[in-house]
Amino acid sequence: MIREGVHDALVELREVVAVLRHDEEDYAAALPVLADVPALVDEARAAGGAVTLEDEVTATDCPPAIGRTAYRVVQEGLTNARKHAAGHPVRVALTGGPGDRLTVQVHNTIASASPRSDTGGHGLVGLTERVRLVGGELDQRRGQDSFEIEAQLPWQA
Repeated sequence: MIREGVHDALVELREVVAVLRHDEEDYAAALPVLADVPALVDEARAAGGAVTLEDEVTATDCPPAIGRTAYRVVQEGLTNARKHAAGHPVRVALTGGPGDRLTVQVHNTIASASPRSDTGGHGLVGLTERVRLVGGELDQRRGQDSFEIEAQLPWQA
């Protein structure tokens, strides 16, 4: 988890440096996008997570900024599930397409114990802002025994 956190921080720092250098195109090409979500899910499975992926999207048509945002939504959802409900099933669903929108859902059951209080709680706040920056909306729903985040991202034809 520490390695993943450090990696994420470095990715964000590289984004800032790339903008300052005006080298965005080369850097943006190396960032994870929608097509990388299956590998992210595989990593979560390899770490012991019970994660299913329902992918109804042709990722190659997705604009890079939308694809990067979708990837981050899935990444944050999987991270939160691992932190707050380790060992419980997680479902990742991708639907939509060009001319409509891309819907990204990460749903997990939650542990019966109260949520951990030692987390910063800033991940979803930052994710909400990231989604808004591309013209989308992020919704969080907590049920009695589940938690879900859902992003609606614009996908121009």
